[in-house]
Amino acid sequence: MKKQWAKFIIVLVLYLLFLYWVKSWWGLLVIPFIYDVYITKKIKWQWWKEEEGPVKWVMSWVDALVFALVAVYFINQFFFQNYVIPSSSLEKSLLTGDYLFVSKVSYGPRIPQTPLTMPLTQHTLPVIETKSYIEWPQWDYRRVKGFGNVKLNDIVVFNYPAGDTLCSAPQYQAQDFYRLSYDIGYRLYPQRPNPDSLDYDVRRKYFETIYQGGRQYISENYAEFGDIITRPADRRENYVKRCVGLPGQTLQIKDRIIYLDGKANKEPDNVQYTYHVKLKQRLPDELMKELGITMEDLMSLNTLGYMPLTKLAVAELKKQGYAESIELNRETEEWDIYPLNGNMHWTRDNYGPVWIPKKGESIDLTLDNIAIYERPIRTYEGNDLMVKDGKIFINGEVATKYTFKMDYYWMMGDNRHNSLDSRYWGFVPEDHIVGKPIFIWWSSDPDRHGFSGIRWSRLFRFVDNIK
Repeated sequence: MKKQWAKFIIVLVLYLLFLYWVKSWWGLLVIPFIYDVYITKKIKWQWWKEEEGPVKWVMSWVDALVFALVAVYFINQFFFQNYVIPSSSLEKSLLTGDYLFVSKVSYGPRIPQTPLTMPLTQHTLPVIETKSYIEWPQWDYRRVKGFGNVKLNDIVVFNYPAGDTLCSAPQYQAQDFYRLSYDIGYRLYPQRPNPDSLDYDVRRKYFETIYQGGRQYISENYAEFGDIITRPADRRENYVKRCVGLPGQTLQIKDRIIYLDGKANKEPDNVQYTYHVKLKQRLPDELMKELGITMEDLMSLNTLGYMPLTKLAVAELKKQGYAESIELNRETEEWDIYPLNGNMHWTRDNYGPVWIPKKGESIDLTLDNIAIYERPIRTYEGNDLMVKDGKIFINGEVATKYTFKMDYYWMMGDNRHNSLDSRYWGFVPEDHIVGKPIFIWWSSDPDRHGFSGIRWSRLFRFVDNIK
């Protein structure tokens, strides 16, 4: 009996410490059940052990499975989770096929906003392709205190902000619904006037026509796109990018260099841009491996005429005589840059300036900047916002200023010309932050198979050492 009391006290202390950490005292209701498990034993928690035959065998497996799923859910929610890099947006810092150990306690884990979800899934059950979560109840955002906050140049895992609305057809579920609507709208209305030549109301109506036209086309073509559905913040796709702008900073990109409050931010060592390349001959496999050039890069060269390269790769291709010419890919006009309904004539290489919202700080709202901040104000912070007769209304009141309720971040990939990031969908709210990658626990090259595909040098490499 003394041993049982000792176990009970240890479990109780650990459980109370956990409740103190998450500041959720509803958990005290569980203590009588913990007491019963170790001391009174009034409830037959494992009644099936007294049964015979298949019932005992089946229930032993059910018991083990339920325990494993609950443990995994608990660990993934509050402590750590594994993620795989599915795309090349952070190459050559993080590579496609890197498996990351992501710490939830580095920035503090979120209390589940959508608590009723199937463990080991993000939003969809495999095979049957249906939602893996129940939207009720939806809890307000709250984050438990962690070891620190997001720092400049941290690599961060977060939920995709533009993933709140999407088409249910599988081929479109990972796409930005808003960009898809605008792309279709531009095809329906190909004549594009210069928005700077129009007054604000006409310009806003033009972009609204483009968006609504695309959205209506999607609604009318159910067979291709499926339903228009929404997802809670914590059930949206997981992205991993580098934080290049912090709350309260003013960010501007000039000739590809990021400036924060007027000061240039150091580029990552392995930053990539795309180049128009004319090769003299086929690149040897060993050289491709040495320079980190993938089959995806070569496919881009064959289909688009350009490929992503690091400065080192550019220098080596020139030095070793494999390239007849290498020229930086420069784009002068882009219509899919954030804000999609503002068309500031910014590009991915020349963007801003834009102030990154900070919790508790205010900004003057004008017709010139409302397109930049209306999504955070309306979608992320839950306000009713509209522009009418040249005035901005928030929750029915004329607004000339707005004070933000959350911190926001600016995230970009190191593969700068091949990264869907904040330049295309804007700010990342703090309630979308998932965690911090700590180390790479496995890495496999999708272009190679067997032992030759294992990137041994990357195993258990700390992400903080990748600058």
